[in-house]
Amino acid sequence: MRPSTLYQACERIRGGEPVWKAVAEVLDVFYSAPDAAARLAVICDEPERTGDERSDALMAAAAEYLARQHRLGEVPSWTSDPTRRLREPWFTTSVDSPGIQEFLAFSSPAEFRSRNIFTEERPLRRASERTAEIAEEALRAPAP
Repeated sequence: MRPSTLYQACERIRGGEPVWKAVAEVLDVFYSAPDAAARLAVICDEPERTGDERSDALMAAAAEYLARQHRLGEVPSWTSDPTRRLREPWFTTSVDSPGIQEFLAFSSPAEFRSRNIFTEERPLRRASERTAEIAEEALRAPAP
């Protein structure tokens, strides 16, 4: 069954589902929600930790980013937990290039940058096959 909240997506990730797949499915639910209240319901409950520092930081960045981009009226308070920030930078690319890293550092939205996650300018676009491939590639990138 498809997760309908970020909380449920993290439950599935802990159960072994790839992060990119669970997040893509939640994005579909979020973007198809009829109004701001329904969208906020998708991200408001704090997900339990997945056991992966990157995934846990990514969930907080995603929830804050979606709340701000879609003007939901509030950002879930759990996203401000300092333990959902990475100690080391994470460049969400498999290309190990100083130029790419500089570009990502410049283009990353503040919600990601503040958690030491460096990604594309407009992350979390509506899920598509290519977006899922890119997300999967990013999560397979070697740890710094």
